[in-house]
Amino acid sequence: MSAFKADVAVRLRPYAGASDIRAMTRIANAAMAADEVSDRLTEQHIALDLRPDEKSDPAHDVIVAEVDGTTVGFSKVEWIDTNDKLREYRSWCEVDPPWRRRGVGAVLFEWARARIGEVAAGHDVALPRVAGCWAADTDLGADVLYRQHGYQPVRWFYHMTRNLADPITDLPLPEGLEVRPVTRDDAHRLFLADTEAFRDHFGGVDASDTAFARWVDQAEFDPSLHVVAFDGDQIAAAVINAIYPEANQALGVERGWLDSVFTRRAWRGRGLAHALVAHSLALLRERGMSEGILGVDAHNETGALGVYTDNGFAVAEKFTAYRRPFEVD
Repeated sequence: MSAFKADVAVRLRPYAGASDIRAMTRIANAAMAADEVSDRLTEQHIALDLRPDEKSDPAHDVIVAEVDGTTVGFSKVEWIDTNDKLREYRSWCEVDPPWRRRGVGAVLFEWARARIGEVAAGHDVALPRVAGCWAADTDLGADVLYRQHGYQPVRWFYHMTRNLADPITDLPLPEGLEVRPVTRDDAHRLFLADTEAFRDHFGGVDASDTAFARWVDQAEFDPSLHVVAFDGDQIAAAVINAIYPEANQALGVERGWLDSVFTRRAWRGRGLAHALVAHSLALLRERGMSEGILGVDAHNETGALGVYTDNGFAVAEKFTAYRRPFEVD
């Protein structure tokens, strides 16, 4: 158990499986509401994220915090090989807001730090190792906790929104390319094109079969919302769009997400992303949405931020990624 002395008697126990999903979903959504983050998760989203794979086994890599038998928080650890040639061990901790500032988060984070050490000790890799986590900039307690444990900010991200009532410019595609409908049968090649395109971006890309299954098994998976540009029979670029009805209902919005915007290397620099984003905004408006939203790396080297501002998006929320070298231990 933790050596940290919390203000309340925190009991850590292993993840119990499906019976924990409802409480974990409630806590994650309550935390986002407290931090004014405009996203919400369903129980299925949490369940899919906790499917075991080589990078995280919930039986060992997820812990649940209780006080007097009430679930008050949880933590998960996983690893990924990043595009900047690191093995990053990531932790995700959530605490029910009424239990914040009472030491619950510190106990969970201490467990995560110890578990990361155990996992890393079993890996024989030449890559430099770091620990990583992230938080909304409105979660001031997380920033303090991370810095106390030796983590420092390394990258910043935005949620950007766009009012779909504003005019949308119909931008032409580059010559020789066309947007064609896709179906579920096209999903795997679209997934591979997406993960390939992001291999020169900050962070890591999970191109595993498990990651693919997590995507297509979502209740909200809808290929008719995807805007995909083809050059002959090759996927050149795409915007993978989605509508999340339960989140929209909880937030009181009609919002469509541009979940992934990518252009493969051979087709970059021709205005393709600008055109596909504009196509996506028009499509989401046709589907009854009043707002578009997306996430972006604030320092994206491919100029994504400019693509979005040119299409009328503005920064709405900010997030920070943190890292800690292992030699801090």
